[in-house]
Amino acid sequence: MKALRQISALLLIASFYSCAKQSTPQGGPRDEDPPKVLSQYPENQSVNTIPEEITIEFDEYIKLDNPSKNLIITPRLDKDKIIATALKNKVNVKLDQELEENTTYVFNFQKSVQDISEQNPAENLKVVFSTGPNIDSLSIRGRVNVLFPERTTEYRDILIGLYKIQDTTDLFTSPPYYIGQSDSIGNFQLENLREGKFLAYAWLDENNSLKAEGKNENFAFITDTLLIDATAEKLLHFNLAKSDQGSFKLNRSSDTGGAYQLVFNKGIKDFNLKHESSRDISFKINDDRVKIYSDRPISDSLSISIIATDSIDQKVDTLIWAKFLESERKKDELTVQVASGKSFYERLSMELTFNKPIASIVYDSLRVVYDSAKFYQVTPEMIQVKDSIRRDQIQISLTIPDSLNQSIFTLQAADSTFLDVENQYNAAAVNANFRKLKRESLADEISGSVNTQAAQTIVQLLNTKEEIIREIKLVNQTNFSFKLVEPGAYRLRVIEDENGNGVWDPPNYNIKRQPELVYFFTDPETQSKDITIRGGWTVGPLIIQSIPRSGILN
Repeated sequence: MKALRQISALLLIASFYSCAKQSTPQGGPRDEDPPKVLSQYPENQSVNTIPEEITIEFDEYIKLDNPSKNLIITPRLDKDKIIATALKNKVNVKLDQELEENTTYVFNFQKSVQDISEQNPAENLKVVFSTGPNIDSLSIRGRVNVLFPERTTEYRDILIGLYKIQDTTDLFTSPPYYIGQSDSIGNFQLENLREGKFLAYAWLDENNSLKAEGKNENFAFITDTLLIDATAEKLLHFNLAKSDQGSFKLNRSSDTGGAYQLVFNKGIKDFNLKHESSRDISFKINDDRVKIYSDRPISDSLSISIIATDSIDQKVDTLIWAKFLESERKKDELTVQVASGKSFYERLSMELTFNKPIASIVYDSLRVVYDSAKFYQVTPEMIQVKDSIRRDQIQISLTIPDSLNQSIFTLQAADSTFLDVENQYNAAAVNANFRKLKRESLADEISGSVNTQAAQTIVQLLNTKEEIIREIKLVNQTNFSFKLVEPGAYRLRVIEDENGNGVWDPPNYNIKRQPELVYFFTDPETQSKDITIRGGWTVGPLIIQSIPRSGILN
C-alpha cells in the first residue's frame, strides 16, 4: 500500500508539471492567421501628439524579427537611441529623443512582428501620427533596377532615400530624411511626405547601415531636384550599379628586384607611360599595382610620364623617376595561363596570359596538335599581341577546315618556349585542349533588334554562367545576328555604349555621371531571360527593349 501511494503521488506531480508547462501545441491545423492589433498608442493617424514611446497590443503572443533592419522610420530618427522590444503580446518602441514640430512620422514595421507559433507576420503594420495639426499626405512611387543583378540579389534590401535639398549629407555619409524600401520585384512607394525639394537616391543596403558603401554596394542617384507638391504624384526610376567612388592616388613607388613598382590605392582600369629613353620599357597591371620593366639595367634614374585611370575615369597624371638596377634577387618564374576547354567552329582562337611581359617566342616548340603525328606549326602571322607595350597577352588564331574529322585540338608549348623581359623562360609546358564542333550540330541563328535610341550599343550573347560567348558592336543600327551557335541556354545582354569605348562605364557620383544602361532580352509572356536553342534551330527575330534612365519619369 505504501508503494502504491508513492506511485500515485509521483503520477499526480507529473500530471501537474505537464499541465503547467507552456509549449507549442502539437498536431491540429496549422495557424495561418497573422497577429491582429487590439490597441495601440498613439492611435493611427493621430495629430498633435508627441509620444515618448509607441505601444501595440496583439491578440496573441508575438516576437520581433530583426527590428533594427525591418523597422523603417520616416522622417529620420536616430535609430541607435530607439529600443524596440516584444513581451508576450505587446510591442514597445522607446524613442528617447525629441521629435520635430508639425511633422508626420511613419513607423513601418513591415514583417518584423510575427506570431510565436508559425512566424506569421502582422500585415500592413504602420503607426502614423503627427506632432502638429495635420497629417502629411503626399507620396512618390517608382521602380528600382539592378544593372548587373546577381543570382542572390534581394530587391527587398534596396532602400530609397530622400534628402532635403539644403542637407550637406548624402547617401554615402548619413541616413536620409525620408526612407522607403522596395518590394521583391523592385516597386516602391513612399507615403506621408511633406511638400518640399529633395534629392533622391537608392542603394542595396547589405550591411544595414542605412548608408551606401561606395565600394561594395549597388547604388543609384537622380541628378535632378525632386519637387514634391500637390500637383501630381511623382514617378521615379533608379538603375543601381557598383562603383568605387573613392579618390584615386599613387600611394608609393619603389624599385623591386630589378623592376620598378607603383602601388595605387584602388584598382586600375587603364595605364599609359611615355619616356625618351632608347630602352625597351614594358609593364604589367595587377589590380592596384603596376610593375614596370626595362630590357636591361639602367644605372641612372629614368624619367617616365605616367597616366593611370581608375574605374570611374579619375586620373593620376604624374612624372616618376624609375630605377632599374642590377639585382641578385631571384626572378619570378614566367607562368602561362590559357583559357582552354572552349568550343569552336572553323576559327580557332586561343588566348594566352603571362604574369610578365614577354620578349620573344621560340616558334619551333609551339604547335596545335590534332593527331598523334599531325599538327599545325604556329607562325608569327598567327599571333596578335593585344598591347605592344604590355605584351602580357597574346592571341593565336588559325582556321581549321571542316574536312578534318578530329574533334580535339591541343595547343602545345614546350618548356622554354616563351622568354620574358627578365630573361626567364616558362618552366612548365603548356597543354590546352579545344573542341571542334560539327556544322550539323549547330543552331543556325539567334537574331533580333534592340529597341533603343542609342547610337552605339554592344549586344552580348551570354552562357548560363554569365560568360560572354560572343558580342556584336552596333553603330547607328539596331539589328543583330549570331550565326552558327552551339546548342544550349543563353541570355542576350545590351550595353548602351554612349562614349564608344567598347566597355561598360559605371556611375561617377562626384561628377553626377549616370552609368551606361545595361538590359536583357526578356520574354514578354514568361518574363524569363533564358533562351534555349538546339541544333538546326533558328531563334528570332527577338526584340530587346531598352529601359528608362535613372530619373523622374513625370
